[in-house]
Amino acid sequence: MGGKWHRLQWGIKKSALRFLMSYSGLHGLGRFCAWLASLMVGPYKDKKILANLTAKPYISPRAQIKCANLSIGRNAFLDDYVTIYSHEDGKGIQIGDRVHIHRGTIVEVGAGGQVIIGEDTHIQANCNLKAFLRDLRIGAHVQLAPQCALSPYEHGFEDATRPIRTQEIYSKGDIVLEDDVWLGVGAVVLDGVTIGQGAVIGAGAVVTRDIPPYAIAVGVPARVIRRRGQRG
Repeated sequence: MGGKWHRLQWGIKKSALRFLMSYSGLHGLGRFCAWLASLMVGPYKDKKILANLTAKPYISPRAQIKCANLSIGRNAFLDDYVTIYSHEDGKGIQIGDRVHIHRGTIVEVGAGGQVIIGEDTHIQANCNLKAFLRDLRIGAHVQLAPQCALSPYEHGFEDATRPIRTQEIYSKGDIVLEDDVWLGVGAVVLDGVTIGQGAVIGAGAVVTRDIPPYAIAVGVPARVIRRRGQRG
């Protein structure tokens, strides 16, 4: 009897959550509905269920979003305190189906840059993803551990007579993470780098040059130590 009662309670609660999520959205009533739904399911990753009840993404009412050209896919999950921000000259941000972006992560574009994140990619807490001058392109099924930083531009500093903040930014090219890449905690990827499909980047690595598919790279600067599947 207890099991049937529990299932009945969950069925009623799930119907209520589905109703609220069907009206969720970025503004006004939509944010209020998402807030009510989030109160009913528990803290942190307990809220992920809300992204799967309807085709709509779950966007936390505590997320900060300012981006005129923003696309968020079906069943995506944007956690508390995620920031999605575009300067007036940013090209836009595309977030694919079932992408999870966890709390404290900042996605920011400007100076003609754009961020594209492929389906089923998970970005853990406190990552910093920027695209200025050039693009940041992240493939499908990519895993970013907490505190990763990806930025396809550099700041000029050669003129010692001027403050660094007033010197021009420049870029060697887009950052591209192909499908199924895994970045360890605190990995940094610099401008002009492509990380090939299935590659693994160790915690704290600084990637300054291209990494081939299925390679494992560690260190500062990152160097390939072996390929996945190889021993010794």
